[in-house]
Amino acid sequence: MEVLRSSVSSRLEILECRPQIGSPRPPVLFVHGAYAAAWTWAEHFMPHFAAHGFPAYAVSLRGHGASAGREALAWASIADYVDDLGEAIDALDAAPVLVGHSMGAMVVMKHLERETAPAAVLLAPVPPQGLFPSSLMLALGRPGLFAELNSLLSSGSASVEAMQSALFAGPLPVEQLLDYYRRFQRESQRAIWDMTLFNLPLAWRMRRPPLIALLAERDMLFPLEGSRAGFAAIGVRAEVLEDTGHAVMLDRGWRRAAERIIGWLGEQLPA
Repeated sequence: MEVLRSSVSSRLEILECRPQIGSPRPPVLFVHGAYAAAWTWAEHFMPHFAAHGFPAYAVSLRGHGASAGREALAWASIADYVDDLGEAIDALDAAPVLVGHSMGAMVVMKHLERETAPAAVLLAPVPPQGLFPSSLMLALGRPGLFAELNSLLSSGSASVEAMQSALFAGPLPVEQLLDYYRRFQRESQRAIWDMTLFNLPLAWRMRRPPLIALLAERDMLFPLEGSRAGFAAIGVRAEVLEDTGHAVMLDRGWRRAAERIIGWLGEQLPA
C-alpha cells in the first residue's frame, strides 16, 4: 500500500495510508519520537495497519520532517508538540487511536491531560519519571554512548555505530542503517529539558482510555526495570516486546510489535 502525504494541514506534515476497502476500524495516528519524523512510521507500520483495516496517519511535529518551524525548533516545547497533536487530530474525520513512540509517547500522555482518545499505545516510551534516571544510568554504564547522544543533541551529529547501539536490538543491513542515519535530525533542547524535569506527565490529570505501555526488552535508552516501575506507579499496564530495541517500528522485530498493538486494539475496541 502506498503512503501519501496528506493535505489536511497546511502547517504540519501528515502522512496517510488508507485500507483498500472500507473498514469500520478507527483511524490510528502515529506520533514520532525525538530526532525523527513521520517517515519512521511509513517504513513498516502504516502499510501494515492499513492492510488490517485501520486508516493510518502519522504526523511530523513542528520543526520535524516537512512540517513548518524548522528555524525555531530549538525553542519548541512539549506543550507545543501537544498543540500539534491536537491540530492533527482535529484534521481527521474521526477520533483516532493514538500510538506514540518515545518522546511521542510523552506527547500522548500530556495530550491525555487535556483530552481523551478511543485508545492509546505508548511504544518504548519516555517513562513517567522522565529522562533523568535513565540518563544517569546510561552515563554511568555506557559513558561513550552517552557522550555521543549528547553530541547528537548539541551538534546534530553522532556516529552510525552509536545509532546502531542505541536504537536497534541487533545489526541491520549497512545500506538500511545509513539510510536511517541520513534521515534523523536535530531535536529541541527545550523539549528534552521538559522531558527531563520541567513538564513531566501529571498522572492525576490524565484521562484513562484503554491505555498500554509496550516496553522494548533491549532498549538501551530506557532500561526495563525503571520503565516498569514508573508505569506501575501511575497505574498503567506495561508489557515487554522481546528482543526489540528502542526504535521498535524500524527494528527487525517491528512486525511482532505491530501485531501486538493490533491484537490489543481488537480486545479493547471490538468491531
